[in-house]
Amino acid sequence: MPTYTYSCNACQHRFDEVQSIHDDALATCPECGGSLRKVFGSVGVAFKGSGFYRNDSRDSRKSTPSSSTSSTSSSSSTTTGSNKSSSS
Repeated sequence: MPTYTYSCNACQHRFDEVQSIHDDALATCPECGGSLRKVFGSVGVAFKGSGFYRNDSRDSRKSTPSSSTSSTSSSSSTTTGSNKSSSS
């Protein structure tokens, strides 16, 4: 069963309560009788590996034009290299 953290709006008393997800949320503070609100904390999720960040998917698109540029320069050096071997 999950543990929920509550905070009182009147006296700032904070406490944890183990409740079923089907139970209604608590409404009154056990210390002063004031109204309560649920406190939501950060979620402990870690995304590891490639493909989770916005720039991961864009790298493949950016590398495609740059790889065609590098293949053009490598093809010109290949042509130059074949000319040198022909002239020898």
